[in-house]
Amino acid sequence: MNQQSSRGVMLVLSSPSGAGKTSITKELLKQEKNLVTSVSTTTRAPRVGEVEGQDYYFISPEIYHQMLEREEFLEHAKVYGNFYGTPKTPVFEALSQGKDVIFDIDWQGTQQLAQSARTDLVTIFILPPSLEELEKRLRSRAQDSEEVIQNRLASASYDLSHWAEYDYVIINENLDYSVECIRFILKSEKLKRVRQPYLHSFVNTLRNAK
Repeated sequence: MNQQSSRGVMLVLSSPSGAGKTSITKELLKQEKNLVTSVSTTTRAPRVGEVEGQDYYFISPEIYHQMLEREEFLEHAKVYGNFYGTPKTPVFEALSQGKDVIFDIDWQGTQQLAQSARTDLVTIFILPPSLEELEKRLRSRAQDSEEVIQNRLASASYDLSHWAEYDYVIINENLDYSVECIRFILKSEKLKRVRQPYLHSFVNTLRNAK
C-alpha cells in the first residue's frame, strides 16, 4: 500500500486582519513537513521583513492584469486597495506530488477556490477572542498607519460575517492550541476515504488473499 500516492489538500485559513492566521501559518509550516505555502502575488509594497518569493511575489499592477487576462490565477481579489492572486501552476504541481498547500487568503479567495477545486479544499476560519484583542494585535504589529488600522477594524465586522461559509472555525485565544487543532483537522481530512485513492486496490488485495 502506497499512502504517498494520495493527492494533497488545499488548506485555507481566513480571518479578519490581526486575528492571528499569519502566525498560525508560520507555526504550522514548522511542524508539518508535508505542508508547503502558497505564495501569492500582490501589487502592494513589501512590509518590513517580508522576503520576495517567500512571503509574496511583489509585482506591478500592469503585470498583475496581464496575468489575470491570461487566466494564470487560481484565485484573485482586491483587498484594501491592492490586488492579490495565487498562481495556478505551482499549486497544482504540489498537490499532484502529494503535498498539502496552505493558503493565507480572505473569504473572497476562498469562495473562488470552492468554485473550482472544492474536493481538494479544507477551509478554516480564525476568530479573535474579542474585538479589543483584535485591535491590540493590529497595533502591536507596528506595521500600518493609523488610517490603515482603522480601515481594518471597520472591515472586521464584514469579514466576520463570512465565518459560516467555512468547514471549521477556531477561536484563536492561544497560538499553540490553535495550531494543535488545525494539525488534527489536517490529519483527519487526509484520512477521508475520497482522499485515499490507493484503498480500492488495497482492499481488493485483502479480499483476494488466500
